[in-house]
Amino acid sequence: MTRQIRRLAFVALAIALSARSASAAEVLTWNVDGQTRRAIVYSPSGKSTAREMPLIFSFHGRGDDIQNFQHTDMHRAWPEAIVVYFQGLPSERGGFSGWQTEKGQDNDRDLKLVDAAFRSLDEKFRIDHARIYATGFSNGAAFTYLLWAERASVFAAYAPVAARLRPSVQLKQPKPILQVAGRTDLQILFADQQTAIEAAMRADGVSGKGASCGSGCTIYGSGSSAPVMTWIHPGGHEYPEGTSERIAKFFSAYALSSGGK
Repeated sequence: MTRQIRRLAFVALAIALSARSASAAEVLTWNVDGQTRRAIVYSPSGKSTAREMPLIFSFHGRGDDIQNFQHTDMHRAWPEAIVVYFQGLPSERGGFSGWQTEKGQDNDRDLKLVDAAFRSLDEKFRIDHARIYATGFSNGAAFTYLLWAERASVFAAYAPVAARLRPSVQLKQPKPILQVAGRTDLQILFADQQTAIEAAMRADGVSGKGASCGSGCTIYGSGSSAPVMTWIHPGGHEYPEGTSERIAKFFSAYALSSGGK
């Protein structure tokens, strides 16, 4: 699979963005079952570190890398949060870097990574345990759904972008979710993305036509502590402009302790 996220069009802009954010970023590594796992971690600086901070785990698509995926700019969309861009490992299915999508796959190497990283980050930063979130694109979005199924007690909300849900992944605990889907997606067919959305609605106990929350945006179970929000765009297999800002706004409305603010 080719890189799914478009690299920034102007090299000068990329350099400028990197320079502005360099002081806030660091590469952290963890040893998981004898393999070195790594992530680029952006953390707030200054007075904001005196209080507990939200934590966002972010997972790239198959074949991508963290140097590229960090340019989705989640850390700029929510600068008060700690944002962790994880690097996937090559898989036996084609050798592309990516994530497990079912429990037991690849010896649960990525579920173990999340557990190890959380323990480490919890020691390093002042994390608000009520405001921990997961998001991902494509294969990373499928892993985001797996985290809902297998780590629901940890995360307050989820935001998969271009996601399909494996039949073995069972969503048992209601959770707020924002799913972004492209109508002309040829890699993760829109019908498959709709199937994932329907599974999320069943898990959250919401139904009906939903209410509009903007252009292409629908919320099911508005006012519920576990709504399903969808943003359906006309494009294909992509991470549309403004996606991180939408996700950050959605995440900021939900916490484990109180559901919605």
